[in-house]
Amino acid sequence: QVQLVEHGGGLVQPGGSLRLSCVASGFTLDYYDIGWFRQAPGKGREGVSCISSGDDEPYYADSVKGRFTISRDNAKNTVTLQMNSLKPEDTAVYYCAADDPHPDVANMCALGPRSDEYWGQGTQVTVSS
Repeated sequence: QVQLVEHGGGLVQPGGSLRLSCVASGFTLDYYDIGWFRQAPGKGREGVSCISSGDDEPYYADSVKGRFTISRDNAKNTVTLQMNSLKPEDTAVYYCAADDPHPDVANMCALGPRSDEYWGQGTQVTVSS
């Protein structure tokens, strides 16, 4: 079965950290650009961070730059989003997605994946005291 599964969401106090993992099964991630997206209640989808299949610099939305770090471990078929200094406005459902390589991985975050074939089911992140 081909799927992406997110792990690591939960409730954290402002200033805290969470580590989200996106694990692929049924296919290998190394060919694909991978993105983390989020959607808060009543808001549109936001591309948080995207990482290319190659050596390009990852993309980060301005809202998370300096606080979030994306990385990939192709041997483990996993992409991780380390989230530090969390703020209440980071509260959302976080999704990972895989897409065919983009000339500029920032486009994947800005426009979303060109295909809806590979999306995870989402994991809730709540930042609240």
